[in-house]
Amino acid sequence: MKTVRSMVLVSSDPESQKRGSTEIYAAFEQLLSQYGLSEEVQLTYATDIGNSTAVPLVMIYPEAVIYGPLLVSEVPHIVEEHLYKGRIVDEKLAPRYALSGRIAWLQARKGTLPAENRVVLKNVGLIDPESIDDYIAQDGYQALGLALTQTPEEVIKTISDSGLQGRGGAGFPTGLKWSFVRKAAGAKKYVICNADESEPGTFKDRVLLEGDPHRTIESMLIAAYAVGADEGYIYIRGEYQLALQRLEAAIKQAEEYGFLGKNIFGSGLNFHLHVHAGAGAYVCGEETALIESLEGKRGEPRSRPPYPTNEGLWGKPTLINNVETLANIPPIIIHGAEWYRKMGTPSSPGTKVYTILGNVNDKGLIEVPMGITLREIITIYAKGMKDGNFKMAQTGGSGGSIIPSSLQDTPMDFESFKKAGVALGSGALLICNENVCIVDLAKVLINFFRVESCGKCTPCRIGTKRALDILTNISNGQGKMEDLDELENLSHDLIALSNCGLGQTAGTPLKEMLNYFRAEVEAHIKLGICPSGTCQMYN
Repeated sequence: MKTVRSMVLVSSDPESQKRGSTEIYAAFEQLLSQYGLSEEVQLTYATDIGNSTAVPLVMIYPEAVIYGPLLVSEVPHIVEEHLYKGRIVDEKLAPRYALSGRIAWLQARKGTLPAENRVVLKNVGLIDPESIDDYIAQDGYQALGLALTQTPEEVIKTISDSGLQGRGGAGFPTGLKWSFVRKAAGAKKYVICNADESEPGTFKDRVLLEGDPHRTIESMLIAAYAVGADEGYIYIRGEYQLALQRLEAAIKQAEEYGFLGKNIFGSGLNFHLHVHAGAGAYVCGEETALIESLEGKRGEPRSRPPYPTNEGLWGKPTLINNVETLANIPPIIIHGAEWYRKMGTPSSPGTKVYTILGNVNDKGLIEVPMGITLREIITIYAKGMKDGNFKMAQTGGSGGSIIPSSLQDTPMDFESFKKAGVALGSGALLICNENVCIVDLAKVLINFFRVESCGKCTPCRIGTKRALDILTNISNGQGKMEDLDELENLSHDLIALSNCGLGQTAGTPLKEMLNYFRAEVEAHIKLGICPSGTCQMYN
């Protein structure tokens, strides 16, 4: 009779059971027997785990280690590494601090390429987001102190030399944008953090704000010093209540510690920061519509030029950066531009945070060097397709591109994707198998743009409605071949004539549907069938 040396508790609350804890328990039972550990390891259920968003959880004693959220497919790794070899599986540890939604931290591949490399997500889930002391203990505000010992021009040069590009989707050089605002005429300038993350399937910014709010504050302080601003706004999506609460608490703490306010640490830097919650309009993610909303007006895009860098909030020079873009600033200041350029590709340095969703075995957030391929992400981090074969992926939410299987080995960086005629977008990856119909997908995307259109310009207001009508007819088996010509014209007009990025990107799914999947669309029209079996054909 062997002595019990470990106890494994599997959460069995209703939410855990819904997410597969019973199957996880059975997998542990089988594997413990397989490894000859049944007598040494006691397996039981834990019915009361408190309030956790990382279920199903597995707790292992006497180490008091908590893993989660776990999938059945990850149980063999836990048994082999922890219970058989005695090594804690760090990458599957449950986040210590609550994040909204189920954030699946995907297994890192240490010592292999492409390795997961957390620069932006370094603190998320590991520090207490409501404690400024926890942030300071992880070198928080050290970058601000270092920046204040340099001239604003030196700070901007470091960001320019790093090659950091905007992570909101456009990929505009960050240092160049900062220099425009720095050189703009006027004593009053603003810094805005665009946290209006409205792309469907994208939640990376929410996780950053919930798990590491002081990172955004420090980044905005550095930006303010560099461009000469004394006031800033964080424009956050109204639904992000937990992120909003933690941001407001972090701002109050930063003020109490002297990081915000007047003459910060005797440097002459004055900076006041405000949080503004949006009201759910997708178009307000576009920077000029965001500015209109901040000014109390209806969220509609402005005509450009003038650009916000010269004439932004209340007519003053304004710097607008995305949450993920700003999150790269402190480590670049601390470690230098050369360090940052060692990650990613020569044309697109650094890392990228991706949201993985769709027909794959593992979903969640990863942060990997720029230049990884879609095939590598699916195989290594998403652990393969769930059902069937890979057909296509949509990048960057509704505003991204539809990537066919023929491009899954293209390096995922701004330059390579541009050469391939597609866009990287904000980093949401919707992975689709052969059961997804391209017509149905395009119809959903176009309907989203139709609903979210502000109605200011005709190509977007009328074009999205007309495109939806045509796609609906095709999906019902009532399409005509000449409809494809009209869809091509609509795609061209949306991209070329729309007033803002919303309308311009609305033409993308139409263009790529016809470029890469024309035969499937024609099958709906010529043969009256939906090859994937999704559309209900009436003819």
